[in-house]
Amino acid sequence: MRGKEKERLAALRFITAAIKQREVDERLELDDAQVLAVLGKMVKQHRDSIEQYEKAERKDLIEKERFELDVVSSYLPQPLSDDEVNALIDAAIAATGAVSMKDMGKVMGQLKPELQGRADMGKVSGLVKARL
Repeated sequence: MRGKEKERLAALRFITAAIKQREVDERLELDDAQVLAVLGKMVKQHRDSIEQYEKAERKDLIEKERFELDVVSSYLPQPLSDDEVNALIDAAIAATGAVSMKDMGKVMGQLKPELQGRADMGKVSGLVKARL
């Protein structure tokens, strides 16, 4: 606020509003994992919005969404590299004894707490499908 960064302030208020909204809806105080889930959802929404604005050729809205995406992403943990994600997938498959697509839920259930906010779960799901 003191730095007169209106755009950043608006993005931060948007983040706190989303967190408080979830707390009110569920009548509980969110822990760190749940806050990461809210932030991950916001990142996905911003990416989807950017895609839509690119199709509509709305440069002004693309810039705004990218800025907000950067602000939200700055509060997420460092993303894992592809090699780290692949190693975690291999470990989860070995730990669950997964051999077919029927076991995908077990593998994803084990991976989600480790990867939440640190990797795109859609991409992880695709990698797990390819391995099974």
